[in-house]
Amino acid sequence: MTNLSKSYKDFTLKNINLTLEKGYIMGFIGPNGSGKSTTIKLMMNLIKKDSGEVEIFGLDHERHNIAIKERIGFVYDENYFYEDLTVQEMTSIIRPFYSKWDENMFRKYAKDFDLPMKKQMKHLSKGMKMKFALAVALSHHAELLIMDEPTSGLDPLIRSELLEILQTLLQDENKSIFFSTHITSDLDKIADFITIINNGEIILSKTKDELLEEYCIVKGSNDILAGNNSTSLTGLKKNAYGFEALSNRKKEVIKKWGDAVVIEKPTIEDIMVFSTRRSDYRVSPY
Repeated sequence: MTNLSKSYKDFTLKNINLTLEKGYIMGFIGPNGSGKSTTIKLMMNLIKKDSGEVEIFGLDHERHNIAIKERIGFVYDENYFYEDLTVQEMTSIIRPFYSKWDENMFRKYAKDFDLPMKKQMKHLSKGMKMKFALAVALSHHAELLIMDEPTSGLDPLIRSELLEILQTLLQDENKSIFFSTHITSDLDKIADFITIINNGEIILSKTKDELLEEYCIVKGSNDILAGNNSTSLTGLKKNAYGFEALSNRKKEVIKKWGDAVVIEKPTIEDIMVFSTRRSDYRVSPY
């Protein structure tokens, strides 16, 4: 995505620049209403952009819409199937849409996922519907999986199974996964890159290892803040007992304050929360 923008009456997606290479999983996170779903709809050419470019597999996403979607698997939080049809009947409706549909592969995934082929869709659990959607997405040799809140509402066991499947897929270095979620602990397990969006803008996009290496949670007494504006503190929160904040300059914090502050390793959730909340004192996270 290059300088991608979309404006609504009460929300604007501003100059989104984002790249995902083959063979990697990108976690896409941000608060509700930050622009995650709008970004995905633009990727999928479900809504029209105001400006900018989207290229998938090196192809313009509007001019080559059908060719691109032949190579994409899409898994959404709410899967819309014909509820009175069986899994087998639903598959028969979907199959003709894909020229590269691989029936043997679908049967393999159906067996691996224990899909009840003769059961009506309305009688499947949310986890089983998600497995069916994933089996469909994988059965036409999709090179890019776009997943919008795929683990939302799933129990921990099903979530764990789904994440293991995604990790296995990435053994094929020609596949990539774009994974939008609010369950950041899932990304701790599988993501290679983390991108955070807030108020329609990308505020950071880095490898997960870079984030966890460069960022830290800083805690200390309020009196040491005075005159230390050169140290980047994001999402700073103060109370009568002291402050806590996020910094992306761990070495600088250690050198400047040493034992006067407590430094903790952040989770991805910490980085998102501190980066997107209002603070008493804030310096850009870059």
